[in-house]
Amino acid sequence: MSVLFTPELLRNPYPMYDQMRIGQPVFYMEAMKFWSVFRYEDVRTVLSDQARFSSGHGNGSNSESASDKPAQANSGFSIITTDPPKHTMLRSLVSRAFTPKAVAALEPRIKQIANELLDPFIPSGQIDLIRDFSYPLPVIVIAELLGIPSEDRDRFKHWSDEVVASANAIVGEANPESQKALMEMHAYFREIIAKRRIHPQDDLISALLLAEEEQQQLSEHDILAFCSLLLVAGNETTTNLIGNAVLTLLEHPIELEKLLKDPLLLPSAIEEVLRYRSPVQAMFRTAKEEIQIGGQTIPAGSRVVAWIGSANRDEQKFKNANTFDITRDPNPHIAFGHGIHFCLGAPLARLEARVALRVILDRLPNLQRANQEMLHPASGFIVHGVESLPLRFQH
Repeated sequence: MSVLFTPELLRNPYPMYDQMRIGQPVFYMEAMKFWSVFRYEDVRTVLSDQARFSSGHGNGSNSESASDKPAQANSGFSIITTDPPKHTMLRSLVSRAFTPKAVAALEPRIKQIANELLDPFIPSGQIDLIRDFSYPLPVIVIAELLGIPSEDRDRFKHWSDEVVASANAIVGEANPESQKALMEMHAYFREIIAKRRIHPQDDLISALLLAEEEQQQLSEHDILAFCSLLLVAGNETTTNLIGNAVLTLLEHPIELEKLLKDPLLLPSAIEEVLRYRSPVQAMFRTAKEEIQIGGQTIPAGSRVVAWIGSANRDEQKFKNANTFDITRDPNPHIAFGHGIHFCLGAPLARLEARVALRVILDRLPNLQRANQEMLHPASGFIVHGVESLPLRFQH
C-alpha cells in the first residue's frame, strides 16, 4: 500500500492534511493516477461544479487505470455516479423516502432499537460500541426501511465492508472478495425486488417499484443500485459517525462535560463531530475538461479526489480548525458533500446519531475506554472510523 494510506495515517490523517493544504493543495499522485484537492474552497468546487466535474467514472486515458477496479465495485450506485438529467430524476424519486416528515416519524422506533441494543450490556458494565451498538443500529433501521429481515445484518456487514474496502484497489490492494460481495448483495436484492413486484409491502422497495415521475419508472438497475447504496452508505457512515462522536467526546472531557450539563448542545456537538472527524473522508470526481485549480492544470478525463476530511480542518475556513468545540457556530462543514450530490440520507444520519448519543449518555454513566490499546482504523481510506471501541461504564 502507498505510504499515504498506512494504518497510522488512516488513524490520524490530519497532520498530513495540514501539510498538504500549505504546501501542495492540489497534488497529482502518480502511483494512483489521480489528483488530490485539499483546501476547503477547492474541495467544495470539485464536489459542486457539475459542469466541470462529473460524478461518473469517466473514460479519459488519465482516469482509466485509476478507476477501473473501484468502478466495478461501485458501478451499482447510480444516483451518486450519474449527472443530470438522470441524476435529477433519480434523486427526485428516492428523496420521497427522506422527507423531514418521513424521517421524523422514525424517531420512536430508532430510540426503541437503541435501547434494545444496550439492554444486554447494562449488567456487565462493558460494551464494544462499534460491534454491539453503532454497527447494528443503522443496519436494523435501513433493513426495516427496505423491508428486509434485520437478522441478515451479518451478511450486510460483510458486503458493505467489502464494497467500502474496494476503494483500496486504487492503492494497489485489489481484492476479489469485493466484487464477489457486490454480486452476492445484488443477487439478494434482486430476489427481494422480484417478491415485491408480486406482493408489494409497506416498505421502500415497494414504494420505489411503484414510483413514477413524468412516465419514467425506475429501472430494476436503478432500484438495485439505490438499495446497495443505502445499505453501504447508510451503514458505514452512520456507524462511524456514532463511533467517532463517542471517541472524540471521550478524548475531550471538558466538551463531554459541557454536553452532559446541557443536552441541548447535542445537535451542535454532532455537527462538530461531522467536521472534526468526518465519517467520509473523500469523494471522487472526473474532470470533464482541462481545469485550472489551485495553481495546477488538471487534464480532461483525470480522476480527482476531493478530500472532505481535509477541507473540514481548513484554517482558512474554520477558526482553530484542529480544536474540537461543540459550541462552534457557524459550522459550514461539508461532511455530507455539497451541491446536487449532497447526501440524501443526511437527515436520517443526524437523527440516528442524536438518538443514539442521547441513549448512550443517559444509560452509560461514567463512560470511558476499557483499555488504551491502539485502535484499528475502519477498512478503506474513504471512510474514517475505528473497527472496535471497547468501553466500560458504571452499572
